[in-house]
Amino acid sequence: MTETNSKLAERLALVRPLFAADVALAGADPLGTPPPPLADEAAGLSPNAVEKRRKEFAAGRSAVHQAMRQLQMPPAPVQVGSDRAPVWPAGVVGSITHTKSCAMAVLARAGEVQALGIDVEEDTPLKDDLLPAICSEREQAWLRGQDNPGQMAKVFFSAKEAAYKCQYTLSRAFYGFDGMELEFDLAARAYQAFFTADRPPFARGESVGGRFAIGAGLIMTTAEIRGRG
Repeated sequence: MTETNSKLAERLALVRPLFAADVALAGADPLGTPPPPLADEAAGLSPNAVEKRRKEFAAGRSAVHQAMRQLQMPPAPVQVGSDRAPVWPAGVVGSITHTKSCAMAVLARAGEVQALGIDVEEDTPLKDDLLPAICSEREQAWLRGQDNPGQMAKVFFSAKEAAYKCQYTLSRAFYGFDGMELEFDLAARAYQAFFTADRPPFARGESVGGRFAIGAGLIMTTAEIRGRG
Protein backbone atom coordinates (compact mmCIF):
# COMPACT_ATOMS: atom_id res chain seq x y z
CA MET A 1 0.00 0.00 0.00
CA THR A 2 1.41 3.38 -0.98
CA GLU A 3 1.76 6.19 1.56
CA THR A 4 -1.15 8.03 -0.09
CA ASN A 5 -3.41 4.98 0.02
CA SER A 6 -2.38 4.33 3.61
CA LYS A 7 -3.36 7.87 4.64
CA LEU A 8 -6.73 7.56 2.89
CA ALA A 9 -7.37 4.20 4.57
CA GLU A 10 -6.52 5.75 7.95
CA ARG A 11 -8.97 8.58 7.34
CA LEU A 12 -11.76 6.26 6.22
CA ALA A 13 -11.16 4.11 9.31
CA LEU A 14 -11.78 7.16 11.49
CA VAL A 15 -15.07 7.97 9.74
CA ARG A 16 -16.40 4.42 9.39
CA PRO A 17 -17.57 4.08 13.04
CA LEU A 18 -19.51 7.34 12.75
CA PHE A 19 -22.07 5.66 10.48
CA ALA A 20 -24.08 2.45 10.80
CA ALA A 21 -23.22 -0.58 8.68
CA ASP A 22 -26.02 0.12 6.16
CA VAL A 23 -24.28 3.33 5.07
CA ALA A 24 -21.61 2.88 2.40
CA LEU A 25 -18.48 5.00 2.77
CA ALA A 26 -15.68 5.49 0.25
CA GLY A 27 -12.91 7.94 -0.49
CA ALA A 28 -10.42 9.09 -3.11
CA ASP A 29 -7.33 11.26 -3.30
CA PRO A 30 -7.67 14.54 -5.25
CA LEU A 31 -3.89 14.90 -5.25
CA GLY A 32 -3.50 11.68 -7.22
CA THR A 33 -5.05 10.75 -10.54
CA PRO A 34 -8.71 9.91 -9.84
CA PRO A 35 -10.64 8.28 -12.68
CA PRO A 36 -12.58 10.77 -14.79
CA PRO A 37 -16.23 11.38 -13.88
CA LEU A 38 -18.95 9.94 -16.08
CA ALA A 39 -19.85 12.10 -19.06
CA ASP A 40 -23.19 13.23 -17.60
CA GLU A 41 -21.37 14.22 -14.40
CA ALA A 42 -18.59 16.12 -16.13
CA ALA A 43 -21.23 18.26 -17.84
CA GLY A 44 -21.86 19.87 -14.47
CA LEU A 45 -18.35 21.32 -14.32
CA SER A 46 -17.75 24.83 -15.54
CA PRO A 47 -15.63 24.86 -18.72
CA ASN A 48 -13.47 27.37 -16.87
CA ALA A 49 -12.86 25.07 -13.89
CA VAL A 50 -9.21 24.95 -12.87
CA GLU A 51 -7.30 21.67 -12.64
CA LYS A 52 -7.59 21.58 -8.83
CA ARG A 53 -11.38 21.85 -9.03
CA ARG A 54 -11.53 19.19 -11.75
CA LYS A 55 -9.48 16.75 -9.67
CA GLU A 56 -11.55 17.35 -6.54
CA PHE A 57 -14.76 16.84 -8.52
CA ALA A 58 -13.42 13.64 -10.10
CA ALA A 59 -12.27 12.32 -6.72
CA GLY A 60 -15.68 13.00 -5.20
CA ARG A 61 -17.50 11.18 -8.00
CA SER A 62 -15.00 8.32 -7.80
CA ALA A 63 -15.85 7.96 -4.11
CA VAL A 64 -19.56 7.96 -4.97
CA HIS A 65 -19.12 5.19 -7.55
CA GLN A 66 -17.16 3.10 -5.05
CA ALA A 67 -19.95 3.55 -2.51
CA MET A 68 -22.51 2.46 -5.10
CA ARG A 69 -20.56 -0.74 -5.68
CA GLN A 70 -20.59 -1.38 -1.91
CA LEU A 71 -24.40 -1.23 -2.10
CA GLN A 72 -24.34 -3.70 -5.02
CA MET A 73 -25.36 -0.95 -7.45
CA PRO A 74 -23.72 -0.27 -10.80
CA PRO A 75 -22.07 3.16 -10.90
CA ALA A 76 -24.59 5.75 -12.09
CA PRO A 77 -24.22 9.44 -12.84
CA VAL A 78 -24.65 11.89 -9.98
CA GLN A 79 -25.26 15.14 -11.79
CA VAL A 80 -25.14 18.69 -10.47
CA GLY A 81 -28.56 20.25 -9.93
CA SER A 82 -29.58 23.83 -10.61
CA ASP A 83 -29.02 24.49 -6.89
CA ARG A 84 -25.49 23.02 -7.24
CA ALA A 85 -26.44 20.07 -5.01
CA PRO A 86 -25.83 16.48 -6.16
CA VAL A 87 -28.78 14.82 -7.91
CA TRP A 88 -28.90 11.30 -6.53
CA PRO A 89 -30.36 8.36 -8.46
CA ALA A 90 -33.83 7.27 -7.41
CA GLY A 91 -33.85 5.14 -4.29
CA VAL A 92 -30.64 6.41 -2.67
CA VAL A 93 -29.55 9.27 -0.44
CA GLY A 94 -26.02 10.49 -0.04
CA SER A 95 -23.49 13.23 0.54
CA ILE A 96 -20.13 14.21 -0.94
CA THR A 97 -17.28 16.25 0.50
CA HIS A 98 -13.76 17.13 -0.46
CA THR A 99 -10.84 19.15 0.70
CA LYS A 100 -7.50 19.67 -1.01
CA SER A 101 -6.16 16.31 0.19
CA CYS A 102 -9.22 14.06 0.52
CA ALA A 103 -12.62 13.33 -0.97
CA MET A 104 -15.29 11.17 0.66
CA ALA A 105 -18.82 10.07 -0.13
CA VAL A 106 -21.53 8.30 1.85
CA LEU A 107 -24.53 6.57 0.35
CA ALA A 108 -27.50 4.55 1.61
CA ARG A 109 -30.65 3.11 0.16
CA ALA A 110 -33.59 5.40 0.84
CA GLY A 111 -35.99 4.18 3.49
CA GLU A 112 -34.98 4.04 7.11
CA VAL A 113 -32.08 6.30 6.19
CA GLN A 114 -33.69 9.53 5.01
CA ALA A 115 -30.71 11.86 4.72
CA LEU A 116 -26.95 11.91 5.17
CA GLY A 117 -24.30 14.58 5.54
CA ILE A 118 -20.51 14.45 5.57
CA ASP A 119 -17.86 17.15 5.65
CA VAL A 120 -14.07 17.01 5.85
CA GLU A 121 -11.76 19.94 6.58
CA GLU A 122 -8.03 20.29 7.00
CA ASP A 123 -7.16 20.17 10.72
CA THR A 124 -6.13 23.80 11.06
CA PRO A 125 -7.63 26.41 13.41
CA LEU A 126 -10.52 28.48 12.11
CA LYS A 127 -9.36 32.01 11.39
CA ASP A 128 -10.36 34.37 14.18
CA ASP A 129 -12.02 36.85 11.84
CA LEU A 130 -14.40 34.12 10.60
CA LEU A 131 -15.63 33.14 14.05
CA PRO A 132 -18.50 35.69 14.34
CA ALA A 133 -19.87 34.55 10.97
CA ILE A 134 -19.79 30.86 11.95
CA CYS A 135 -20.72 30.82 15.65
CA SER A 136 -23.37 32.53 17.73
CA GLU A 137 -22.48 34.43 20.90
CA ARG A 138 -23.50 31.40 22.96
CA GLU A 139 -21.35 29.10 20.84
CA GLN A 140 -18.40 31.48 21.08
CA ALA A 141 -18.74 31.57 24.86
CA TRP A 142 -18.61 27.76 24.94
CA LEU A 143 -15.54 27.73 22.69
CA ARG A 144 -13.66 30.08 24.99
CA GLY A 145 -13.79 27.39 27.67
CA GLN A 146 -12.21 24.70 25.49
CA ASP A 147 -8.56 23.63 25.51
CA ASN A 148 -8.19 24.20 21.76
CA PRO A 149 -10.80 26.79 20.74
CA GLY A 150 -9.38 27.33 17.25
CA GLN A 151 -9.59 23.64 16.39
CA MET A 152 -13.05 23.30 17.94
CA ALA A 153 -14.22 26.34 15.98
CA LYS A 154 -13.24 24.46 12.82
CA VAL A 155 -15.26 21.49 14.13
CA PHE A 156 -18.23 23.88 14.47
CA PHE A 157 -17.76 24.99 10.88
CA SER A 158 -17.54 21.42 9.62
CA ALA A 159 -20.47 20.16 11.70
CA LYS A 160 -22.72 22.95 10.48
CA GLU A 161 -21.74 22.06 6.91
CA ALA A 162 -22.56 18.36 7.44
CA ALA A 163 -25.85 19.10 9.20
CA TYR A 164 -26.84 21.60 6.50
CA LYS A 165 -26.20 19.07 3.73
CA CYS A 166 -28.20 16.46 5.63
CA GLN A 167 -31.27 18.59 6.28
CA TYR A 168 -31.23 20.03 2.75
CA THR A 169 -32.21 16.63 1.39
CA LEU A 170 -35.60 17.07 3.06
CA SER A 171 -36.10 20.83 3.34
CA ARG A 172 -34.38 22.18 0.20
CA ALA A 173 -33.92 25.28 2.37
CA PHE A 174 -30.98 27.65 2.06
CA TYR A 175 -29.73 29.47 5.17
CA GLY A 176 -26.53 30.73 6.73
CA PHE A 177 -24.47 29.50 9.64
CA ASP A 178 -26.90 31.18 12.02
CA GLY A 179 -29.60 28.76 10.89
CA MET A 180 -28.40 26.16 13.41
CA GLU A 181 -26.88 26.25 16.88
CA LEU A 182 -24.75 23.35 18.05
CA GLU A 183 -24.43 21.52 21.33
CA PHE A 184 -21.58 19.04 21.77
CA ASP A 185 -21.08 15.90 23.82
CA LEU A 186 -17.29 15.78 23.63
CA ALA A 187 -17.00 12.46 25.46
CA ALA A 188 -19.20 10.80 22.83
CA ARG A 189 -17.71 12.81 19.96
CA ALA A 190 -21.27 13.78 19.06
CA TYR A 191 -23.32 16.91 18.50
CA GLN A 192 -26.87 18.11 17.94
CA ALA A 193 -27.60 20.90 15.46
CA PHE A 194 -30.74 22.77 16.51
CA PHE A 195 -32.76 24.78 13.99
CA THR A 196 -33.07 28.44 14.98
CA ALA A 197 -36.11 28.96 12.73
CA ASP A 198 -38.78 26.83 11.07
CA ARG A 199 -37.43 25.05 7.98
CA PRO A 200 -40.30 22.77 6.93
CA PRO A 201 -40.50 19.88 7.54
CA PHE A 202 -38.31 20.91 10.50
CA ALA A 203 -39.60 23.20 13.23
CA ARG A 204 -37.55 25.61 15.26
CA GLY A 205 -35.88 23.70 18.11
CA GLU A 206 -35.77 20.37 16.27
CA SER A 207 -32.32 19.00 15.65
CA VAL A 208 -30.13 16.95 13.35
CA GLY A 209 -27.67 14.65 15.10
CA GLY A 210 -24.13 13.98 14.08
CA ARG A 211 -20.68 12.84 15.15
CA PHE A 212 -17.10 13.91 14.54
CA ALA A 213 -13.55 12.61 14.43
CA ILE A 214 -10.18 14.34 14.36
CA GLY A 215 -7.04 12.66 13.05
CA ALA A 216 -4.75 11.98 10.11
CA GLY A 217 -4.63 15.71 9.41
CA LEU A 218 -8.39 16.15 9.03
CA ILE A 219 -11.51 17.16 10.91
CA MET A 220 -14.37 14.91 9.79
CA THR A 221 -18.04 15.41 10.68
CA THR A 222 -21.16 13.46 9.86
CA ALA A 223 -24.92 13.89 10.14
CA GLU A 224 -27.77 11.46 9.68
CA ILE A 225 -31.57 11.46 9.72
CA ARG A 226 -33.40 8.17 10.20
CA GLY A 227 -37.04 7.22 10.51
CA ARG A 228 -38.46 10.72 10.58
CA GLY A 229 -42.25 10.76 10.40
